Order: sequence, then C-alpha cells, then structure tokens
Amino acid sequence: MKILIADDDKYLNKLLQMRLSNWGYNVIAVNNGREAMNILLEEDGPKLAILDWMMPEMDGINVCKEIRSKAGENYIYIILLTARDQMSDFLEGMEAGADDFMTKPFKDQELRARLRAGLRILDLQDDLVTARDAIQYQANHDPLTGRWTRAAIFEILEKEICRSVREDSVISVMMIDLDHFKDVNDQFGHLAGDEVLRETVKRLQNSLRPYDSIGRYGGEEFLVVLPGCKEKDATHLAERMRDAISKEPILLGENEITITCSIGISMWQSGRPVLSMDIIEKADKALYKAKNAGRNKVEICENYPVE
Repeated sequence: MKILIADDDKYLNKLLQMRLSNWGYNVIAVNNGREAMNILLEEDGPKLAILDWMMPEMDGINVCKEIRSKAGENYIYIILLTARDQMSDFLEGMEAGADDFMTKPFKDQELRARLRAGLRILDLQDDLVTARDAIQYQANHDPLTGRWTRAAIFEILEKEICRSVREDSVISVMMIDLDHFKDVNDQFGHLAGDEVLRETVKRLQNSLRPYDSIGRYGGEEFLVVLPGCKEKDATHLAERMRDAISKEPILLGENEITITCSIGISMWQSGRPVLSMDIIEKADKALYKAKNAGRNKVEICENYPVE
C-alpha cells in the first residue's frame, strides 16, 4: 500500500519513512503541502496520507480541503499530524476533511493502529464502490443478453438527440425484430430460445460501430441508436446485421436453428428537438413494413425530417 508522508521536519520525516517502510508500506515523502496535494490528486496516487498541520506553501488544513473538493470517488484517508492539542484544533482538522488526528509526540504502536484502522476504512470504501457499480450495471443491462435495458437505451437515445440538435447532425435508429421467434420457443423450449437471443445479440453487436448502442426493447425486439449515421450508411449497416443473423444457423446441441430478422430504420436531422418516442415510432412503422413485405428485410421510414 502506498502512503504519503508530508512533513517539513526533516528528522520526523526520516523517522516516519523508516518506520512505515519497516511495516511494509511503499512510502512517498515530501516536505511541503502543495507537493503533497499534487501527488495525492494523481490518478494512481496514494490512498493513505499523513499530513503535518504546519508546512511551507500550503498547510495540512488546506491540503485536506483541496483533496476533499477535488478527489471525487478516489477516497484518500488522511491522518493530520500536529503539536496542537486543543479541542478547537481537533474540530478544525476534522471539519477540514481529516479522517484522524494525532498529536506530537506519539508512540509507534498508536500510529500503526491508526494506519490499520485507515486501511480497514479504505477496504470498506472499495467494497461499497464495487457493490454500487455492480448494482448500477444490473440496473442498466439486460440480464439475459448483457445489452442495455429498455430504460437505459431510451436514456442513450435522449442524449444522442440532444447532441444531434447541438451539432445539427443526423441520428439514425433501428428497430430489430427476430422473425417467428415464438416458433423457436415452441419447438425447442424457452432455454433454447434464450440461447438464441444471446447468440443473436452477439452477432448484432459485432456488426455495430464502437460508438453505436443496442438495447433490448422487449422480448425479441432490439433498439439500436446510431449517432451520425446517414441513410446510405444506416442501410448498409442494417443489411450487414441482417446477414450476420441469417447466414449461419445457431448450433444448440444436435439442433441447427436458422433465424432471420426484420429491421426498420428512421432518421432525424433538423436542428430542432424531437421526442425519442417519435423517432422510435417511425422506426417501428418501418419494421412492420419489413414484416408485411415477407420478413428478413430492411425498410426505411419514408417521412423523416432530414434537411
């Protein structure tokens, strides 16, 4: 574990370096507050710090305040070190953002115990961030396919519409439906149907550009958001996706399942805001046109405002 020591007392600085190195810490030592702050705010900076209160250029109190205002989620556990021993000093240090407060002189056993407590707090912080990220991922991703949920892909579409308005750029949307998917469930069972969905989404995802987004709209329907994609490019991409789905059967044990899809496309570029549901509705109409034309086809909404 990396730890920062910031103290302008050369003797104490060296003593702390020796003690902490012997305890297994990777020690970074400085003698002024500004250098300490810069190191702590680095992307891979130490998460544990011992700061002297009185230092050149920036004192420990102001380092604490700066760290708390700028470090964001990269939590740094700070022990403030000082010869001050009044309650008002303790309160000032804690209110500035210090996690712990030690008065000089101190015993090695006390410092070591406080550092261990700091490590426990940092471990808990990491666990909380990991748990939060996992919950957020689960909330935004479909558990079966791993793609965006309906709510998440809607949010992405809203953001891309706003960007399209700002930049006066085109945005395309696809509605994709797997043809006769109910027959797959009826003939091979729902577990097989789930596997077909997973494999289908992999093929769709592999056909997309890195900055495109795909979400599960519902059942066997998927919504694709294509920023900056004009009609010719969107049509070419849709045909590539359609071909990726149908060209090779999906192997499930001894069964070969051939699946096709129908795709409807809509676009928007006018420099004016539009409701996401309006774009989706137009793509949905194009999708039904593709299905009514015999399925396994790509259709484009004829009335879309592209200027």
